[in-house]
Amino acid sequence: MRAGDLCQLAAELVSEHGDEALQFARRATAEYASEGVTDRAQFWYALSLFLDDIVAQRLDPDLPIVLH
Repeated sequence: MRAGDLCQLAAELVSEHGDEALQFARRATAEYASEGVTDRAQFWYALSLFLDDIVAQRLDPDLPIVLH
């Protein structure tokens, strides 16, 4: 999944669920990591980074994103 797609998914989740989406992503990250399902834990962790920035209004998902 591309970063832009991940950002749009995060934006949709925040739009529907607000900051609860971030809590869900953090829980999913921890649960998958504890089960040893690394690829899913990494996906949810990456998604949680976008969710956190969108919830905190540090990222506007309608603007192009720049990754460094």
